[in-house]
Amino acid sequence: MVLAPRHKTVQVPVGRFKVGGDAPVVVQSMTNTDTADAVGTAKQIIELANAGSELVRITVNVPEAAKQVAEIKKRVNDAGIDVPIIGDFHYNGHKLLTDYPDCAVALGKYRINPGNVGRGKARDVQFSTICKIAKDNNKPVRIGVNAGSLNQELVLEKMQENTDKDLGKDPDEIINDCMVISALQSTELALECGLRKDQIIISCKISKPVHLIALYRELAKKTDQPLHLGLTEAGMGLKGHVWSSAAMGILLADGIGDTIRVSLTPTPGGDRCQEVYAACELIQSLGIRSFAPSVTACPGCGRTTSTTFQELAEQVQGYLRDQMPTWKKKYEGVETMTLAVMGCVVNGPGESKAANIGISLPGTGEEPHCPVYIDGKNFTTLHGTPADLAIQFRKLVDDYVDTKYEKK
Repeated sequence: MVLAPRHKTVQVPVGRFKVGGDAPVVVQSMTNTDTADAVGTAKQIIELANAGSELVRITVNVPEAAKQVAEIKKRVNDAGIDVPIIGDFHYNGHKLLTDYPDCAVALGKYRINPGNVGRGKARDVQFSTICKIAKDNNKPVRIGVNAGSLNQELVLEKMQENTDKDLGKDPDEIINDCMVISALQSTELALECGLRKDQIIISCKISKPVHLIALYRELAKKTDQPLHLGLTEAGMGLKGHVWSSAAMGILLADGIGDTIRVSLTPTPGGDRCQEVYAACELIQSLGIRSFAPSVTACPGCGRTTSTTFQELAEQVQGYLRDQMPTWKKKYEGVETMTLAVMGCVVNGPGESKAANIGISLPGTGEEPHCPVYIDGKNFTTLHGTPADLAIQFRKLVDDYVDTKYEKK
């Protein structure tokens, strides 16, 4: 598949990253800690950054949260992590940013929701206040329109227009139209407040993939601002992964999207980093960017009744994720490495030869040995228990990384 040319946008600096223009598509995520808990929030930001998140958003909803933002940033920086922290504001952002200037300075970007920044005449005033603070601190903003918190005055106006003019639009179409209108009107207001075009990113989030695709195709026709992609709520587990991939995969293949988030609902106590891994895998699957070595693993069939290859594949995947925070600082290009963990002789040798390093485990009734291929050649044969195989294979991976990739 040949991807469409990238939608041409202006480029917005966000901390040490750039969003839009010819910059790579950027991965972002959001904490789910209480921001007033500086220790816990900083810890999760560090975890998300190590997982591959390049921008991390935090909730700033109450004074106690705003007071801790500078401390959170200090803790993150002290840990050697230089990730821009984005402040997510709803309802009272104008007041929090005014009352807590240290928060305004520490944040790398402000997210404004034009649907709940205020009502009536206060809406433009309070929106303008945030934009002016962003201008004074030279911070970018994301104008983030959500279907669930859309300006109801605008919706009612467009519903009435649809009736009066007999336009024949269904409610979903009207909502989509209102989201685009809100994003574009808010962008114009931000520019009138003194923000530059290279300080504004736009998003229009909704929860249904087909609507997201239609929205962003329309938005891309009408603006050259960078676009942040994501479903408002992707959902849990398999559903969240599939719906996010269905929507954003199509848009990214169309050349639309400059930064993405996969908004997964975590299981209670679950790993927040799963949404980062999902976003990185989505971008990497399309050949847009590489974030970490990829593992091709056999799906299993009646020939692979042993669980050894499954256990080894899982261990290898976990090992790569654990090593990447260190490897990416030490080795140039290690994220492009490919591995294969296969379960029988049918596709095992072929897939292993196609990877940088691959192992073909024996299927049912096959000889109990495991040939390992490095850069297409049979390098060695491993034997032993699943635990032994894991140790031996990890050693081969470590040796490959250390000898094949240039040290920074």
